[in-house]
This record gives sequence, C-alpha cells and structure tokens, in this order.
Amino acid sequence: MLSENRVLLIVSGGIAAYKSLELIRRLKERGAAVRCVLTRAGAKFVTPLSLAAISGDTVYDDLFSLTAEAEMGHIELSRDAGLLVVAPATADIMAKMAGGIADDLATTLLLATDKPVLVAPAMNVRMWEHPATRANVEMLAARGVMRVGPGVGDMACGEFGEGRMAEPDEIVEAIEAYFRGAGAAVTPSRGKSPEARRLAGRKALVTSGPTHEAIDPVRYIANRSSGKQGHAIARALARLGAETTLVSGPTNLADPAGVTVVHVETAREMLEACRKSLPVDVAVCAAAVSDWRTADAAAQKIKKNGGGGRKLELVENPDILQTLASAENLRPGLLVGFAAETEKVIANAKAKRRKKGADWILANDVSPASGTFGGDRNVIHLIDDSGVEDWPPMSKDAVAGRLAQRIAEQLAEEP
Repeated sequence: MLSENRVLLIVSGGIAAYKSLELIRRLKERGAAVRCVLTRAGAKFVTPLSLAAISGDTVYDDLFSLTAEAEMGHIELSRDAGLLVVAPATADIMAKMAGGIADDLATTLLLATDKPVLVAPAMNVRMWEHPATRANVEMLAARGVMRVGPGVGDMACGEFGEGRMAEPDEIVEAIEAYFRGAGAAVTPSRGKSPEARRLAGRKALVTSGPTHEAIDPVRYIANRSSGKQGHAIARALARLGAETTLVSGPTNLADPAGVTVVHVETAREMLEACRKSLPVDVAVCAAAVSDWRTADAAAQKIKKNGGGGRKLELVENPDILQTLASAENLRPGLLVGFAAETEKVIANAKAKRRKKGADWILANDVSPASGTFGGDRNVIHLIDDSGVEDWPPMSKDAVAGRLAQRIAEQLAEEP
C-alpha cells in the first residue's frame, strides 16, 4: 500500500496521456497522495480540470505563474514528493531530461529535483528504436532514472511494436516496488524487455521483393513487388530477438538493421540461398517470385529486325514455398507463405495452402485498385488449420508486427 507516500505525476504530450487518469485513480485507491504537473502538449490530450478532479489537488502547468510560485515554488514542488513519475514519457521529454534542458515547468522540476524519477515511455515504435532515443534511455538509466515499459502491441498510429505505455497497474506495481525499497526491480535491464525478446534463440528466414529473370543482358521478366512487406517482416522478427536471414530480390529498400541479408536476382538464386539458410524455426515466404523464366536468355541484347513480334519460350521456375515444405528433416518448424491474388482471394489462397504444404497462408488482394504492390498498407487474411482470420486494413509495418507476435505465440506452444 502507498499510504503516506506522495507522488508527483508529470503528464506529457502523448495519446497515452488518457491512461494517466486511471493511474491517478489506482494510486489514490492505495492511499497515495498525487499531485500533477501537465505539460502544454499533455493538455492537448487531458485537461487540468480532469486531473484535478481525480487527484483532489492543484494541477500545475506554468513555470511563470506568480500565484503558483507564491503558493509553492517550483523547486519545492519537486522536493515535496517522494517520487517523480513521468507518464507518459514521450521521446521529447526524455531527450530533454537526458540533455539537461529546462524549458517548461515539467523539465525544470526534473532537472531541479533531488528525488528519484520513474519514467513510463510511450511513443511510436520507430521513435523508440531510433538511435537517439536508445542513447537517451541508456543515459537516463546510467543516471539512476527508473523505467517501466514500454510494452508491445497495436498503436494509435496504426503500427505495431514496442512503444506502448505500460498499463496503469504495471506502473502502480513499479511505484509500490520502489516504496518497498525494491527500486532495482523497476529498473529493467538495458535493451529490450523479455517480452520484446520472445523469439530470442530462434532462427527465422524471410524472402522478400521480386525476382528478375533475364531475357537478355538488358531486359528481364519481373513483377511490381516493392519488397516493403517482406523487409518489414524481417525487421519485426529481428526486433523480437530472432536470428533473422532475409533473402531479397532486387528492391530499392535499405537492408534492415540487425538482419543478415542475402541479395539475389533470380528465383533459382533465391531458392539456393534459402536452402543454405536451413534449418530454421520459421520461414516466411513473402517474395513475389516470378513463376516463369526464359528457357534460354540471350547473351547479347536482342535487336528489333522489323519482322514483327518475337516469341519467348518460357519454363517454370522452382516453387520455393513447396520446396521448403518438402525439405523433410530440414523443413522449417513453421512455414508461412503469401498468396497475392487479384480475384477469389480466399478460395485461391486456401487451394494454394493445400497444394504447397504451408502451415499458414497470408492472402492479400494485389489488384491495381488495392494499391498493395508498392504501397504502404495491406489487408491480410491469415489462413491456417482453424480457418480464416481477417485482419483489418493496416500499415505493412503493423502487419509485420502482428505476424511476428503471432509467430512467437505459435512457437511458444511447441514442445
């Protein structure tokens, strides 16, 4: 319980600020006295009146308020509390804390306080993973700033990953742990939380992008795949701790950080690279591999001779998904394929799953009107033994994050 303990809660400007109201209520239930400081950005999400009503105390938001300074100077405001809690702690306020910037009431209090500080980070996954944020988190930890979260999940921006503010109950547990004298228990080890590393020790293989099948040294057969979805899946699996190999056809994308990337051009090269990467715990075949190649690519550029059209003899390329499914003792523990369809999306995907021997098929509509090829959003239907799971429209990064979590859950169930 927290009776006779005082918490100064700093609410900064993130969508998770709405959770601060529930946090105050939970702290009050446990007997804590809560006083709030609201940043200008935080006031865009919650009001001073709502914080005051729940906390039962004055809400402070202005460094230069003569009235507030007369009642309690900003230095005393921080020192009157037993613990300062920043929830949500945005990338901005943590950067200011790390840099010693004091340009408003909240950051001035944090710089002037002689009391311990606990932060509950909340931001977009890309912001959380940015090297600047990671450096700031490390710096604050080295200075003794405690941290709870962030968690992994769907975000208001439509993405999925690490960056969600810890739930109020989790923050309360961290606060109680501090006041019990177990401060170290609420300071996570540097790097990602165990939950975020739930694929640690696992090996993953991802294929991405198109393949280019040469007609001659200048021309080739290809498709419209950008590789965005496959690259996002590789990043998401690596974020969860998987040792990830990405076999990529020609794209304009940067190699994902923390991923071993093998660059190929043709379907046969992609298959060979996949074979060399086995064994793996999970393989996700997201590449849009060309079904055909020319029987004999010309050694020199083919010239027009004014005689009209030219016939190309095509032969089928090897089927990478089906080959991996029949790899016997080297078959991936979980084999996931994509079915990029322009009509009868579900029916065609179900048929593909049966024919190819995949465990899961992710079906999506790639007709021109969908904007999927080359775009940043996708609509997925996950097909497995239990049926069809329809996912809402979301960004390709969010699709990747959700799939990575689903894969982690599946592998955790295996003996």
